[in-house]
Amino acid sequence: MGEILFLCHRIPWPADRGDKIRSHWMLRRLASIAPVHVGSFAEDARDAGFVADLAAMAKTHHIAMRTKPNWRAGVEALAKRVPVSVAAFHDAELAEWVRATLAAHPIDSIVVFSGQMAQYIPADFAANPAKRVIMDFVDVDSAKFESYAASGNPVMRWVNAREGRMLAAMEAQVAARADASFLVSEAEAGLFRARSGASNVAALSNGIDCIFYDPEAAFERLPAANGPRMVFTGQMDYRPNVEAVESFARDVLPVIRQSHPTAEFLIVGRQPTAAVLALSGLPGVTVTGAVDDVRTYLAAADLVVAPLRIARGIQNKVLEAMAMARPVLASTAAAEGIHATDGLHFCVAANPAEEARMAVELLADAPRRAMIGEAARAHVRTHYGWQAALDPLEAALSSHPQPSALEQAA
Repeated sequence: MGEILFLCHRIPWPADRGDKIRSHWMLRRLASIAPVHVGSFAEDARDAGFVADLAAMAKTHHIAMRTKPNWRAGVEALAKRVPVSVAAFHDAELAEWVRATLAAHPIDSIVVFSGQMAQYIPADFAANPAKRVIMDFVDVDSAKFESYAASGNPVMRWVNAREGRMLAAMEAQVAARADASFLVSEAEAGLFRARSGASNVAALSNGIDCIFYDPEAAFERLPAANGPRMVFTGQMDYRPNVEAVESFARDVLPVIRQSHPTAEFLIVGRQPTAAVLALSGLPGVTVTGAVDDVRTYLAAADLVVAPLRIARGIQNKVLEAMAMARPVLASTAAAEGIHATDGLHFCVAANPAEEARMAVELLADAPRRAMIGEAARAHVRTHYGWQAALDPLEAALSSHPQPSALEQAA
């Protein structure tokens, strides 16, 4: 096969948040198959500091700084009648680099990570039966925005409903042009098929680096606590994470502290919003902000919680905790995409009241927590290695290109 163009909406370094973890391992796999050219965005100076790491793996690359404010993306989206999330990732220089790179190199496959980046696929490339377009939508973003539209003030409900409608139409159009479309779980893939009408859709699971996420690895340890520790990890300006920790800190933790008065809840992750920072004023709540190594906090957890009320696909935070042999208490939404047994590999709670009850019981039963943690690590080592998880991607690239649905209809 020829060379590969890989387009992703965030530079896939460092592999320290859900989307970057997935795109990072995808890039590593692609680079093992053929020379890869990478087009992406950096959101800040920290991101830009990893360009040298990317350059060591990519044949060529172009990293655009994402400086467009949200208000401008919104105005452009209204003017151009496109989703806001597409306007937010539109960059003329990146588009020109894509065109020049395709003209200068023997690229026969474009792999796109996230729907926002599909705007950079040239129409003539997608229409060429000798070329491949592989989409990784990851999650059904349109459904996520439809969920957001169910609450909030009237303006944001309208904005999110519009985004959901427009993304749904775009997802169907992009899937029709692609030779294969992937989503993070079979549940997401099934939902995508039903909504888009696309048939060439499959699951491409997330994986976990069980060598890095190993409770016996070398990393800094926290001192012992005065009481049981519960830990949540995630990007703390992401709405589902914000809503999860607010719910747990305000509605669940006070009930737990009635039985375990010294219980602590640690919220670990970058860029906490003002609403998240305000939680540090509640009894037992600590907001750490960015940390050097999330393993330090996972290893110190008596219980890792994932009380997400809105979630799509597979939660890396859950897999990471399981790989670290920590017992996990997850909401139904957070557990949905993970193939594991409730009560054996992790525990699943249907609502906040059940979260509180189950947390109280687990914090009182150290042997059970240890048993669940050990079973969790063994399970993810067997079923969630990145090598096996990405096999469908390599198979899609290796297969003979077939005419897309649009070409067949032409």
